[in-house]
Amino acid sequence: MTFLAFGELMLRLSPPGRELLMQTPKLDVWIAGAEANVASALARLGHDVAVASAVPDNDLGRAALTSLRGSGVDTKGILLRGERMGLYFVTSGAGLRATEVIYDRAYSSFAETPTEAWDWDALLDGVDRLHLSGITPALGPVPAASAIAAAEAAAAKGIAISFDGNWRGKLWERWDSDPRRILAQLVAHADLMFGNHRDIALLLDRDFGSDGEDRRREAVDAAFAAFPKLQTIASTARHVEHVDLHRLSARIDTRAGHAQTEEVVLAGIVDRIGGGDAFAAGVLHALRRGGDIGEAARTGLALAALKHSLPGDASLFRQSDIDAYLAGGLDVRR
Repeated sequence: MTFLAFGELMLRLSPPGRELLMQTPKLDVWIAGAEANVASALARLGHDVAVASAVPDNDLGRAALTSLRGSGVDTKGILLRGERMGLYFVTSGAGLRATEVIYDRAYSSFAETPTEAWDWDALLDGVDRLHLSGITPALGPVPAASAIAAAEAAAAKGIAISFDGNWRGKLWERWDSDPRRILAQLVAHADLMFGNHRDIALLLDRDFGSDGEDRRREAVDAAFAAFPKLQTIASTARHVEHVDLHRLSARIDTRAGHAQTEEVVLAGIVDRIGGGDAFAAGVLHALRRGGDIGEAARTGLALAALKHSLPGDASLFRQSDIDAYLAGGLDVRR
């Protein structure tokens, strides 16, 4: 059976190294997109994966298709239409200077694709899990309607749905949106959610007054009560010392209990963008292989930690890399 991700494919442009944007007239370019990042990571881990999206029929769109195919992703569900590729610019931080993101995604091929253009009967044929994120509905009313239509079509077919909150305030602010109402419609169809207490607070319009693990459990219990289909919530907790030194842990909650990892220290970070997508892929990978929630939390954290060692958005790691990470030891592997 196939895993299907639905979302925008983009180009990420970044100045080399730790330079400021346009400090010198050079930009590094990577294929990007939260849902595609999850899909390509799962494909590299041996799963049958497809992506539904839309890109222009030009060199930029074809480069995105080539990149996904190189990871083993089925791209037959990607429409060739429209005139422009969504872009975003990432200026990597350093020391006490934070990383900064600028979006240039308005009127992209994906954002302009009408809801009726997606043939969900065909796209969902043979699919056993649909993956969505909160980025797609943040792009505007048409992508929001398309994401809801995808979730409703999958739910009608009994297909499991995973949803990553991926809050993007800069995108939601661009249009007269109602994030809580829209996101709640998507979460209502999901059995698996990636998000923390802040995502749940947004969905439910409430604060959670406890601290630490008590606050996280209070939040997930509230989410489970509000969304009957929801069975599992996976999240990370990140403590930022400075741009190059973070501490990261992972947690998975179910209605019956939870699994919590120890914190790992991420030092000498190359690029944190895409770490959440790698975490989602690691969790899905472990669960699809029949692992329990403890294994899923450890695997998700492992893939997220490894992603921090790579430039660009996508995780390029295989199962052997996860095994080596979990085995420990940083000496040269000869």
